[in-house]
Amino acid sequence: MSAVSALWNAESIAVIGATERPGALGRKPMDFLLRHGYKGRVLPINPRGGEILGVPAYTSVTEAPGPIDLALIMVGADRVAGAVDDCVAAGVPLAIIASSGFAETGPEGAALQEETVARARAGGLRLIGPNCIGAVSFNNRVLATFSPLFGAESVPFEPGTLGFVSQSGALGFGAASLALQRGLRPGWVVSTGNDADVTALEVLRELAEEPECHGLLGYLEDVPDLETLRALSASGKPVALLKSGRTEAGGRAAASHTGALATDDRVLDAALRQLGIVRVDDIDELLDVAHAFEFPLRPKGPRVAVVTTSGGSGILAADAIEDAGLELSELSEESIAALTEIVPPFGAVQNPVDITATVLSDPSLFDRSLDVLIADDSVDLIIACFCVMAGPDVEKAVTALSKAARKGGKPILVARTGADFLAPDAPAMLRDAQLPDYPTPARALKAASALWQVSRPRPQGTPAATAEPLPAPAADATEPQLKALLAGAGVPVPKGRIARDADDAAALVRELGGEAVFKAVVPGLLHKSEAGGVRVGVGGQEAPAAFRDLAALGGEVLVEELAEDGVEVLVGVRTSPLGNVLTVGLGGIFTELLDDVSHRVAPLAEGDAERMIAELRGAALLHGARGTQALDTGALADLLHRLSDAVSTWPGDFELDLNPVRVLPNGVVVLDAAFTAEGGDQAA
Repeated sequence: MSAVSALWNAESIAVIGATERPGALGRKPMDFLLRHGYKGRVLPINPRGGEILGVPAYTSVTEAPGPIDLALIMVGADRVAGAVDDCVAAGVPLAIIASSGFAETGPEGAALQEETVARARAGGLRLIGPNCIGAVSFNNRVLATFSPLFGAESVPFEPGTLGFVSQSGALGFGAASLALQRGLRPGWVVSTGNDADVTALEVLRELAEEPECHGLLGYLEDVPDLETLRALSASGKPVALLKSGRTEAGGRAAASHTGALATDDRVLDAALRQLGIVRVDDIDELLDVAHAFEFPLRPKGPRVAVVTTSGGSGILAADAIEDAGLELSELSEESIAALTEIVPPFGAVQNPVDITATVLSDPSLFDRSLDVLIADDSVDLIIACFCVMAGPDVEKAVTALSKAARKGGKPILVARTGADFLAPDAPAMLRDAQLPDYPTPARALKAASALWQVSRPRPQGTPAATAEPLPAPAADATEPQLKALLAGAGVPVPKGRIARDADDAAALVRELGGEAVFKAVVPGLLHKSEAGGVRVGVGGQEAPAAFRDLAALGGEVLVEELAEDGVEVLVGVRTSPLGNVLTVGLGGIFTELLDDVSHRVAPLAEGDAERMIAELRGAALLHGARGTQALDTGALADLLHRLSDAVSTWPGDFELDLNPVRVLPNGVVVLDAAFTAEGGDQAA
């Protein structure tokens, strides 16, 4: 058992700063532990000793009988260091520092926090917090918290299967209260505050080892650690995270291509998607996803069948399927024929299947329709929509849905649009039947999408390296220097070189086939076209004048062969807190205008590059839209892998932009390249 698991398995808890004083925070954990039936030893610590709420108190944790599994420190910030030293001396493995006054207050508090963590680590003590509200296990009735939630007389306190970890204690326990109100059953709620030692992700990783935990939920304020995310993903438990700070990350975006497109927030999105971890936008969505996680059935694919008593609900569900990244299942001919014998003539047998309000007089419609859909191999999960159904009718529908789910092993999510007073017992009935329910089809489909995201097979391992790591370029590397470097990794670049003078430029044009591209190579000149620094289709006679015009911009002149026609994309790589990030998107002058990009965190797994390309809204342009020739997307995927390998050992923070890269019917070619090193200007 790890030290962190004492948050829910502790058999003895010391409350440092315990008091009987009414209203004091130090009284609340004592109240909660005693009231809610904690089975372990409660050890109140107060310099005055005596008794607190009828429990013998001790003047110091070093005087209390051991072993002590968990300490809850509830004293002023100036006394925390002494309490930490006492915990170390008493051999306590884990302490929660509820006290505020640390890094959240400014530099002095940050220094105090750093010192406190150092003292704890030196003594082998792990810390939760500081500035947190504590932790609760509904399963073992561990209440190391002062959250007012547990002072409410009517708070449900039943074992649960969901783990919720939040950096924000108030938000975390507030969300837990909303979960309880919805009928969800959290088993563990932990706040980690400043994450000074044990992080929220580390707690989630430990909870993933609990056999009774069916789903993990987190609220994060800091950029998470990629290795811990990977370990969490590898646990096999479904995970959903609410990460704040989207707009702040966008505000820090650089004005360069890849930097503006691959903001830290987008990178986090990409990393979570790669790892099969769901990212949600608010507490409501987090709880909707949690409801789907509570139950064990998982889809084997993204294909959805909709069965509804309302044509309107069915249409809304069909619209939401595409928005959710799922697919409306194409039912087999056999299924359609069978449904034709079941559904009233004024209903619909094509997906969505509308069994109409006739179900109110003939409840068997649900049973028989569901039997057909569950047996159809083209269906991976079912959304059942019904509106304004009252108690007895809901009971019949729930019975049919539950039987179908058990029979087919496919998840069924319910969109029940109607007031609770129509069927007050419906939520409990649906819960007992292990059927997640939502008030609208769109919310049900978002939850279904999350289920598929955590269930879909993920690439295992990385493909064999396609290129050896390259040496990092100089901070002021020019476009021709970058292209020469990349060519060493097998990256295709146009033939060409720097022209020595006007006559040499004319000779180069003849060598390259009679026409060429001229480019100004000027340090700091990023947008060459806007500055008049690019000439395309320069012939031999125009070459001397073109050379002189571009040389007048203050640099050298690069002469390259013309590339054949194709579609231009951007390919880039930049560093981030999560590692190197690959970006591909519709390139050239449309990069900023269309913002059609996909990201992955390196190293790329097998098939990642192909999926990046497929995610582009403009992918049809590469596959031969409207009768045009299909282009070599395999070569583009190979370029992404080569680039990932080539820059894998480059130190520091950097951005490398290949924009544009032209995708050809056979191959690709990098037409421009720019590099920015940490603290430097962009070289081009």
